[in-house]
Amino acid sequence: MMPSFEAVRTRVAIPALTMVLSLLFLILPAITARAAVTIQEVKSDKGITAWLVEDYSVPIVTVRFVFDGGSTQDPPGKEGLANLITGLFDEGAGDLDSEAFQIRLDDAGAEMHFGQTHDNIYGAMRMLAEQKDEAFDLLHLAVQSPRFDTGPVERIRGQILAGIAASERDPQKVAATKWAEALYGGHPYARPDEGTKESVAAITTDDLRQFHRAMFARDGLHVAVVGAIDAATLKTRLDAVFGGLPEHQSLTPVADVDLKLGNELHVPYDLPQTSIQMAYPGVPRDAPDFYAAVLMNEILGGGTFTSRLFGEVREKRGLAYNVSSGLVNEDHVSALMVGTATRSDRATETLGVVRDVIRRMADEGPTEAELAAAKTYMVGAYAINNLDSSGAIASTLIELQLAKLGIDYMQRRVGYIEGVTLQDVKAVAKKLLTPEPAVMILGPAQKDGSAG
Repeated sequence: MMPSFEAVRTRVAIPALTMVLSLLFLILPAITARAAVTIQEVKSDKGITAWLVEDYSVPIVTVRFVFDGGSTQDPPGKEGLANLITGLFDEGAGDLDSEAFQIRLDDAGAEMHFGQTHDNIYGAMRMLAEQKDEAFDLLHLAVQSPRFDTGPVERIRGQILAGIAASERDPQKVAATKWAEALYGGHPYARPDEGTKESVAAITTDDLRQFHRAMFARDGLHVAVVGAIDAATLKTRLDAVFGGLPEHQSLTPVADVDLKLGNELHVPYDLPQTSIQMAYPGVPRDAPDFYAAVLMNEILGGGTFTSRLFGEVREKRGLAYNVSSGLVNEDHVSALMVGTATRSDRATETLGVVRDVIRRMADEGPTEAELAAAKTYMVGAYAINNLDSSGAIASTLIELQLAKLGIDYMQRRVGYIEGVTLQDVKAVAKKLLTPEPAVMILGPAQKDGSAG
């Protein structure tokens, strides 16, 4: 549900920056070998806080920032507003129109991109350290003074409308929309982030400006910086970029939502493969049994080649190329999702096997050996998965801030994992996997009239 931070819109390719980034291949083994990073908390004179990891191995500075709120803040009838606005921050700002802004960005040797999720607006900039003054100036303009000129607005709107039209012919997209509606009902999470043709067409420049004023404020801001910059320099840059924003956001309250489980949705399409999606209850990020749930999921379907689902569905029976499960944690819902795709004539068999694996996990839980292996992997893989580049480190720092885990979380994390007992995992497996799930089947109708 929630895309990775790197799945955001990137606009500029910089030859000079690309040359410098190629040096990462020489330095990467040293970076990934680090089990932890040294994080500094930097607070500006105007009270803006950032987490900083100084790293001078490559002359690059990476900035990630997030504002609370996201597509859930789209007004009714204006769905797609958050998506549209994130395509416009580098399309002219201050006294620079779109073309002039892009030229300056290119000259500064920088990349800038923005994106959105249900709950957040994400922004990022990657710059050459020797040209950081110019790059930070452009980021300041984009964040505080976007222009929303008619030409760029209509061009980006046209691109989004073309994407929506294409999605209407894409069975996977159609099914995803129906799936969200089935799970969330009338909650904002059920709305397509890109909006509809009607809602995107209805968005005005005034809507964009109002959304910017409501969202881009200091009390909803989270910042992470990694690279060749010291704390004193960053302190001044934080105020230069973000200090002129309003102090408080003006967000529409969003209620928590309970997944609508126990229903089965069939989306008929004449396809050679049938996709199967299942939704079970999840565990909030701050729940006492969260780490037990993470380990249980790793054993069930999170470990690609070692999980029970992979072993039973692919290795033993060859029913699918891939099958996996994953925990989803958003601000207002938690879930455990299971997904696979198989030959349409074997969909009923595949779903039956998946259900059986999940049922056995609920009834019996994992073995001691499975739990020990899952702990070893989770402890060892963290640095590789989360700290293998400046961008990955910055994204990790942002996610830690959003989850309110504290600046010393990396030092405490191993203890949380090692403290989980076999009984903890068995208990959370029974709690999450016993309820009847929601199921979506995308593909041809089965001959017996049923997919499960």
